[in-house]
Amino acid sequence: MHRLFVAIRPPATIRALLLGSMGGVPGARWQDDDQLHLTLRFIGEVDRHVAADVAAALGSVRHPPFELSLSEIGTFDRKGRIDTLWAGVRPHDDVEALHRKVDQAVVRAGLPPEGRAFQPHITLARFTRGAGDLSGFVSAHGGTSSQPFAVAHFGLYESTLGSEGARYELIERYALG
Repeated sequence: MHRLFVAIRPPATIRALLLGSMGGVPGARWQDDDQLHLTLRFIGEVDRHVAADVAAALGSVRHPPFELSLSEIGTFDRKGRIDTLWAGVRPHDDVEALHRKVDQAVVRAGLPPEGRAFQPHITLARFTRGAGDLSGFVSAHGGTSSQPFAVAHFGLYESTLGSEGARYELIERYALG
């Protein structure tokens, strides 16, 4: 079985900016450089035949290159407990359109459509028991922003879960344009 997702990998300068902001939050499991990405579609566990169908379907996605900028810091919660700290991006129009096209390709490959609302973000940290006080981090980094960066491709990734967190391997890269 292959645990797959489709994502945009930010350039090294953006990843360095995000990595430089990480720290100072007790209980946070910070992402490392190899884990920083913007998920367009989580696929989950599929067999090798479905994985090949997904990879082929993603090759049919057509979308022009575009630019994104880091825009904010936010959180996701589960059952009232913050479990994820993230950096948002703007503008949303192009990345949302690409998400829809990726989702349609995955559906053509035989999988159900995405059931969750799409919120474009780059995960910075996860919390097992909920986050403690984030006010210091938000005060220092809540206005996180960046110069625009080019998005010229997206990728199909395989995720391997381990004791030190997930490891991601690029399976295939797809050019925009």
